[in-house]
Amino acid sequence: MPRALISVSDKTGLEEFARGLVALGWDILSTGGTARELRALGLPVIDVSEVTHHPEMMDGRVKTLHPAIHAGLLARRQRGDDQAAMQQLGYEMIDLVAVNLYKFHEAVAAGAELDAAMDKVDIGGPSMLRSAAKNHASVITLVDPADYPRVLSAMQQGGVDLTLRRELACKVFDTTAKYDRAIADYFMAKTTEARDEVPAFEQDLELRFRKVQDLRYGENPEQKAAFYAEVDAPRDSLAHFRKFQGKELSFNNILDMDAAVMAISAWADEPRVACAIIKHTTPCGVAVADSAEEAYARAVAADPVSAFGGIVALNTTVTAALAEMMSSTFYEIIIAPAFEYAALQTFEKKKNLRIIQLPIAPPEGLDFKRVYGGLLVQDRLRMEFPETDWRVVTERQPTAGELDDLRFAFRVSAAVKSNAIVLARDGQTLGIGAGQMSRVDSSRIAVMKAADQNADLHGAALASDAFFPFRDGVDAAAAAGIRAVIQPGGSVRDEEVIAAANEHGITMIFTGRRVFRH
Repeated sequence: MPRALISVSDKTGLEEFARGLVALGWDILSTGGTARELRALGLPVIDVSEVTHHPEMMDGRVKTLHPAIHAGLLARRQRGDDQAAMQQLGYEMIDLVAVNLYKFHEAVAAGAELDAAMDKVDIGGPSMLRSAAKNHASVITLVDPADYPRVLSAMQQGGVDLTLRRELACKVFDTTAKYDRAIADYFMAKTTEARDEVPAFEQDLELRFRKVQDLRYGENPEQKAAFYAEVDAPRDSLAHFRKFQGKELSFNNILDMDAAVMAISAWADEPRVACAIIKHTTPCGVAVADSAEEAYARAVAADPVSAFGGIVALNTTVTAALAEMMSSTFYEIIIAPAFEYAALQTFEKKKNLRIIQLPIAPPEGLDFKRVYGGLLVQDRLRMEFPETDWRVVTERQPTAGELDDLRFAFRVSAAVKSNAIVLARDGQTLGIGAGQMSRVDSSRIAVMKAADQNADLHGAALASDAFFPFRDGVDAAAAAGIRAVIQPGGSVRDEEVIAAANEHGITMIFTGRRVFRH
């Protein structure tokens, strides 16, 4: 009779699969909890210890690591010498292995310390799976309960062909490779932590992602695309968003969502409500206020033309009143950490509008940018803005109101593509210039955007994500009425730029930190 060895922590589909095997005349070998479960179901089970003639040891730590098991998995059916060796020792073939691995990922995610995590490192499971997968022409390998039905169906129809056996073996090797990588990553991090070292970039970088969904297309219709999530992605990341309604997200939608969350995360831990409207991965309007309705209204007012068809993100609950306000404008997506039920009912009238629930938190970890033939890796830009290195470099000190405007504008500039210029006053952007080859061109665009809304720039603040290489940017700002500037500093012409600011009576702060985004 053919033999199956089943040892699973995930009991999904176990009863149906085991009953199907027994009905087809298979013997079932099993261990520990799986054997008890099968017996409780009334199914005949042979304990692995009956095959090995050796009891389980050390609370089950050693049970399947035995020649009687691995010889049964590795014996080549077409080799006479393998058959003779099996007969000489009284071993029998094992024709199917269904094994789940210990839940190492879950233990680590739950905060297990090193010793507890090491207890969840499976040894017997991967060993059996790899032995069986190596001999897949003779042994069926199952690591995923989702594959039980089709394997059972194939058996009922005459047998599991080589194509399916290879597919299942490939899944085994992929699973064990990812499992070992997760253990190595965790162990390396703990080892480095114990030595009190700052982790460096790895010499060999191996990334693990799981496909969330296929996308309709990429940036253009001719490009195929999919969305992949990090296996251990943070709970507040895009990998875990909740979509209440609306059509499927596109490639460009997800890029814009990422930009929206980054922009609004500058106010993640503040009591003030912040609202950002994103178009083509760059904010077109940002505002802060005491209420969500006021913050949204001021963000739209900054550039209502560009806001049309954009993505709205807030750091607070979307109320029913705010949903009514938003319904008068076409948007692709609205993102917030929570939505009132009445707000969701209002949005239901717009069937194509995507409503995304996502916690707002400053992104952490590494940032990757793909280049042809390689990958650029860096720390993520911190959306935190300590002022310890800030210094006023001009003769005139900023007023309290100007300082607030400068703080706000500099935070916004970190979310704008370089060369970034942000004009702001009273917690509202008045004009944004982004992505230009010249910083002075970005300044001109920001002023033009403000003029389009008849915004009075007299006394407004200007933020630049990187230093002014020439005084012409300051001259242009002064001509528009700007009276406060914040920038990183660090140009060889800093003295020239400072002198220009003094000539115009502008107060200027150097942050000592660049927030450039290419």
